[in-house]
Amino acid sequence: MGPIKALKKRKRSAEKKADPNVLLAASAATDSLHNDNDNDDSSQPSDWWDGFSRRISGTCKSRFFFCIGPYSGSTDPKTFESVFKVSRKTFDYICSLVKDDFTAKPANFSDSNGKPLTLHDRVAVALRRLGSALHHLSWPSKLDDIKSKFEKISGLPNCCGAIDITHVMMNLPNVELSNKVWLDGEKNFSMVLQAVVDPDMRFLDVIAGWPGSLSDDVVLKNSGFFKLVEKGKRLSGGKIQLSERTELREYIVGDSGFPLLPWLLTPYQGKPMSLPQTEFNKRHSETRKPAQMALSRLKDKWRIINGVMWMPDRNRLPRIIFVCCLLHNILIDMDDQTLDDRLLSPQHDVNYRQRSCKTVDEASSVLRDELSNQLWGENSSA
Repeated sequence: MGPIKALKKRKRSAEKKADPNVLLAASAATDSLHNDNDNDDSSQPSDWWDGFSRRISGTCKSRFFFCIGPYSGSTDPKTFESVFKVSRKTFDYICSLVKDDFTAKPANFSDSNGKPLTLHDRVAVALRRLGSALHHLSWPSKLDDIKSKFEKISGLPNCCGAIDITHVMMNLPNVELSNKVWLDGEKNFSMVLQAVVDPDMRFLDVIAGWPGSLSDDVVLKNSGFFKLVEKGKRLSGGKIQLSERTELREYIVGDSGFPLLPWLLTPYQGKPMSLPQTEFNKRHSETRKPAQMALSRLKDKWRIINGVMWMPDRNRLPRIIFVCCLLHNILIDMDDQTLDDRLLSPQHDVNYRQRSCKTVDEASSVLRDELSNQLWGENSSA
């Protein structure tokens, strides 16, 4: 996507807390995991991080730690956060999520002395093995809270999400003709990530794997999300009466690269615009910002998908992207202290121009006009 405006710094009010159920699970997990570690081996230090720090710094280094990269060996909490990109609390919670899956099967990984890796070791090296954490990235059963938050952002009623697309760039050999499909409009080899996001910048639906040469509307129409909506399995909840003849169904918002559909409202294009159209576009832009900033934070936090990847395995890359999105949501659900939007870049696709889709559903165009006029009327009388 093209350049985006930075979202205003997220205000974390004193009332905002992490999900109490998640915190309870994290607290219980921490106690349980520490107890389990104490029982696994009496020679293990009481705190895993202290032992890990000594091993990775060279005191008892094992070959699998080389994948972590340069490390000073400090036990300071800030060092933990810089190594794993999450707080210790969130790390322990992630361990609790995969504990049953990891302990149900014999460990195939060991250190140079032949000793099986502990649960914490394996999570530290391979955070992407989080299949049991999928509930952190799923379409919500109830959308009332999401609708209310979006309406508070810009006044758009009945909105259930914001959709956007970003490109994960790759370095591929030009000589291979089969690679041409990955060449996008900016002459970069890339893979597309499409995401639907809520007002808190949580991913509600993601799909990755399509070649960068495909336009936004083509990716959308080939996604599972599109098919579910068309079948009436998503965005099929309560409607709002705009007039005696017009109802506003549940919908999401997207930029001009997407088609205007009954359940996907896009901004007005071209000039000149009427005052209601200009006002609608302004509100529409504000509503899209959580999606733009979520993708910006995703790339900033998980550098593996930022910049240009050197000849990645294109079969495995979609899973890596998905797990980065999953971890992104877990950090939000845990109200993780490492989250800070102040230093985020205002762009998630640097040097990508905004593209336009000309597909317009006529009935949806009439609906957008009516919504625009209603919002302008409310604004004028305020």
